[in-house]
Amino acid sequence: MFLNEVLTEFLDDIPLAAIQGLWFQHDGAPAHFCAPVRGWLDMEYPGRWIGRGGPVLWPPSSPDLTPLDFFLWGHLKELVYRDVVTTQMDLVARLHAACTSVDPAMLQRVMTAIPRRAQACLDMHGGHFEHLL
Repeated sequence: MFLNEVLTEFLDDIPLAAIQGLWFQHDGAPAHFCAPVRGWLDMEYPGRWIGRGGPVLWPPSSPDLTPLDFFLWGHLKELVYRDVVTTQMDLVARLHAACTSVDPAMLQRVMTAIPRRAQACLDMHGGHFEHLL
């Protein structure tokens, strides 16, 4: 369902010129490693996808290198669960508000942090490096 409906619908909203320069990264979850997903990625992002089984490998268990892990999920969780969630509609509204709170300046800071984090990983030969950040 995700591959055929959600992802393709999401990508339909992105201009073709932008998609042609995009790289795709997945987190290595079993659902992302299945043959149909890897085949789709090979077809849509030939040589331009990062993850388990892909043309560019990504270190396993590396949340300090992945912006979703080192920034987004914590940011959203902090905002959404600041107060007790009372209903499903309340949860959806909070998630929407938290997602829209992510502004270009925040994203720029996250992108700026990636090379420093990657270098710290390399300096530690792929070992723990969080203490260097």
